[in-house]
This record gives sequence, C-alpha cells and structure tokens, in this order.
Amino acid sequence: MAGERSGTAGTPRHIPPGQRRVSGWPVSHYGPVPRFRPERWNLRVHGTTASGAEHSWTFDELSGLPYATVTADLHCATGPTSTGHEWYGIPATAVVDLVPPAPEVTHVMAWAEYGYAANLRLADFTAPETLLATHHNGEHLTAEHGFPLRLVVPHLYGYKSPKWLRAIEYLTEDRRGFWEERGYHNIGDPWKEQRYAHQEHE
Repeated sequence: MAGERSGTAGTPRHIPPGQRRVSGWPVSHYGPVPRFRPERWNLRVHGTTASGAEHSWTFDELSGLPYATVTADLHCATGPTSTGHEWYGIPATAVVDLVPPAPEVTHVMAWAEYGYAANLRLADFTAPETLLATHHNGEHLTAEHGFPLRLVVPHLYGYKSPKWLRAIEYLTEDRRGFWEERGYHNIGDPWKEQRYAHQEHE
C-alpha cells in the first residue's frame, strides 16, 4: 500500500517527510473542469509503440479492459497528504500489455484535457499500484476529481497523477511535462522530498 513504509498492525501510518495529514480529499487542479462529451471522448496510446501504430478506446470500450483495486495515499508537493483512498481502474500494466511500447521506450507522457501533461519514467508508469482510475471509494470519480478517467501514480507526488486523462505517449527520451516545465521536480518521489527542479542538481 503506497504511503506505508514500515510497521506492523496497530502501529501508526507513516507519511513522507515534510507532509501533513489532512482529512477528506481536497480538490486541487489547474484550470477549469472540462465538460465530458462521451461521443467525442477516447483514450489514445501513441508515440513509439512496438507496432508503429496508435490505438484508442472509446469510453464504453474501457469497460472491456482488465480492472483492479488499489488502496493508496495521495501526496501533494505543497504538503498535504490524504490517506486511505480506494481506487478502481485499469492497471497501467494492462495498457502496456495491450499496446506494447517499442524496446527503446524509456518514458511516457500522460496527456490530459487542455494540453496538460505529466512525464513519467516507464518504470513508474508500470509500477504495480499505477492505475487509470474510473472509481474512488466505490463511486464513479466526480468531475472535480477527474471523471471519467485519471491517472493515479500514488508513489509519486500528485502532479504526476493528472485528472481527465486522454492519452499515453511512449517516449524514447524524457521530456518535461506541464508542472515540470514550471519548476517542479522531474521525478517527484515524496519519500525523497523531490518537490522542485532545483533539487535535481543537488
């Protein structure tokens, strides 16, 4: 479970250094909440695929993909941590199995509405707890929290888990995403407090 690093049953949960536990699930995002238009919506996988072709699923077709449940915490780079989220969605590993990347792929770019993007190492995207989530605590995601689909990468800071996910692009070299271009750390490991870009040179 992301957010628990040690201890046995009955011992307090641990959160990353510099974080503070908050109740509920605060809403945080850049820009307006997009309107969902199911007839226009799809999820694309493109870039350097093994076949050289891209693939896409409509919203209805997502229900035919493998699903899993992950319980994990969310860590915002500005300090708040909310704990015990139950996510239900498509494992990122299932996407990679269905649309394999070429052998030279090292990173992915997760694209969301309005051109928002977050870059990830391929190993972070294929981590066991990484999900393309459709549900939270047994209910469909709300619009404010990313309906119909959001990427959840709970072992990294929240800016690596974009709401309103629309595409996964396979990359053969790293390219910075939206917040990474604006001063946030390129990797974003909360257990190493990798919050800001200037720390990359320490």
